[in-house]
Amino acid sequence: MKSSPTNELRGLNSRAVYGLRTQTEEILHLTTALGSFNQSGQQFGNFINLEMDDEYAKLIRRMNPPSENIGIVVIDNYACEHATIIQVDSVNKHGILLEVVQVITDLNLIITKAYISSDGGWFMDVFNVTDHNGNKIRDEGVLNYIQKTLETDACFFPSLRGSVGVMPSKEHTSIELTGTDRPGLLSEVCAVLTHLQCNVVDAEIWTHNARAAAVVHVTDESTGCAIEDPKRISTIKELLCNVLKGNNDLKTAKMTVSPSGVTHTERRLHQMMFADRDYERVERVGLGRAEDKRSRPHVTILNCIEKDYTVITMRSKDRPKLFFDTVCTLTDMQYVVFHGTVNTRKMEAYQEYYIRHVDGLPISSEAERQRVTQCLEAAIERRASEGLELELCTKDRVGLLSDVTRIFREHSLCIKRAEISTKGGKAKDTFYVTDVSGNPVDPKTVDSIRQQIGQTALRVKRNLSFSSEPSQETTAGSLFGNLFRAGRLIRSYS
Repeated sequence: MKSSPTNELRGLNSRAVYGLRTQTEEILHLTTALGSFNQSGQQFGNFINLEMDDEYAKLIRRMNPPSENIGIVVIDNYACEHATIIQVDSVNKHGILLEVVQVITDLNLIITKAYISSDGGWFMDVFNVTDHNGNKIRDEGVLNYIQKTLETDACFFPSLRGSVGVMPSKEHTSIELTGTDRPGLLSEVCAVLTHLQCNVVDAEIWTHNARAAAVVHVTDESTGCAIEDPKRISTIKELLCNVLKGNNDLKTAKMTVSPSGVTHTERRLHQMMFADRDYERVERVGLGRAEDKRSRPHVTILNCIEKDYTVITMRSKDRPKLFFDTVCTLTDMQYVVFHGTVNTRKMEAYQEYYIRHVDGLPISSEAERQRVTQCLEAAIERRASEGLELELCTKDRVGLLSDVTRIFREHSLCIKRAEISTKGGKAKDTFYVTDVSGNPVDPKTVDSIRQQIGQTALRVKRNLSFSSEPSQETTAGSLFGNLFRAGRLIRSYS
């Protein structure tokens, strides 16, 4: 008889408890021996007892469910040769997995593996984490920040369903834009903002499936503070909406201004594009290259009949923040991940989740299955970098972004994605560009642009591959795959 995933994890915890007790007994023997020698031995024994008491305290905390809004975090830099292990236990509630992953990815750390279990009232997850260079996390400041944030209510705040992470701020005004993508759109938006004496301090722009979305933070050019004048905000909205609509918008352009708040930009972009239904495939002549289906992610949805789960497996090209993007989409679609595993190998990522809707039911119809499949494919593709990656590093000034994007437009470049930031009077912007047909940029065009902007200010970081088909062989097996696949328990909708 096969045990449940939760029982397996409890077994693991039991063995961990037994190991800790054995270590503690050895420490007690060592303490007794050393304490019998002299005063220094007694002091050392007291030190060991303090360490032992701390370990017992951790053990007792782990044997009892954590209180509301408090998590238990264990960070281990010794158990794995190539990654830092972060284990998080807490009270289980909808959205908690996303909140934990968000804390890790906001530090620009890479989750190479993850094991997820959240049956009953418990949330017990383990993450293998590295920096961008594939090294363990050695920075004590970063480790302490993760520990404190995940163990306190700084992370485990109420569900973001209603507030989408809005927090009060007077530093800048947040502008959200959605509309039909077209060459030169960002240049036109920046030109309008410059004309209205708005300085862009940071922004993130995504394009996917003929749609564009952006979250732009601006300040008043004269004061350097948020724009709060209602009449001025109304003018900004009117002019930007005219730009977004263009001449042939397939859908209604949307634009909102929030003078007193900011959002978690990346989650908000997912929500905006989801609301704009970018997951629905649109064929448009003259915009973008012909789609290479081999490069698209593979998403499979099955039903685990006896366990009442829907099983989602995803195989795609690996990239930073992929885990966050898929969990974000499932959470905002009101699905709960009960068990799962994430594994990356070389350039490929494999994700497997056992989910139910918040109402406790698995996916029950072909229409729902198709919609979830499309939304997860879109979540993976939105942030997938393609084209030429250009990095701008120079002294910030009013109108800089408008000038740079105008030069791109004049050289017939199309911006597929952009990350804009300023810090300490310096602008650091990253652009992913293609030609207007979605093809690679001619090197001569790049040279001309760099001469116009400045050879030292604009540099080519890398030319990203346009097509990379995930290997057909199965990546490392799921933590729970063998259990649920036994005895033909899973039924496919396809």
